[in-house]
Amino acid sequence: MSGSLFKDAGLVALGGAAGSLARWWVSLVLPAGSGWSWATFAVNASGAFLLGLLLEALTRPGRERRGAHTARMLLGTGLLGGFTTYSTFALELWERVRSGASAAAFGDAVLMLVAGLAAAAAGLAVGAWLRGRRRGTPTAGAAR
Repeated sequence: MSGSLFKDAGLVALGGAAGSLARWWVSLVLPAGSGWSWATFAVNASGAFLLGLLLEALTRPGRERRGAHTARMLLGTGLLGGFTTYSTFALELWERVRSGASAAAFGDAVLMLVAGLAAAAAGLAVGAWLRGRRRGTPTAGAAR
């Protein structure tokens, strides 16, 4: 392994550890109940929003942003990869199916995926709006 791969692995591990701890904390604050896990929904929806925001920040048109690769490894792949949990979501769906609630499991899956896509799109939109505000340019639809 080259030094760059070691550095990337370290960034992902550090971010992943922090993200996993944050996910665990959310599961303590929002415990599961009645077949629906608010903790899983909260981390996946908020993580998708934050990933959209990060994507917007790291992929701005123009010059390559300094530190973008490091931020992507530490924050995107590491922190938010450890924070979001589609494996727990899949397990929760399987448990609902096994208990005979297949229709509810299907509805949960649709809701989680739609919420994740909407949250990521909102993150992208907020990131673009923030970028416009920093540059002092009016946003789309803003009154002049």
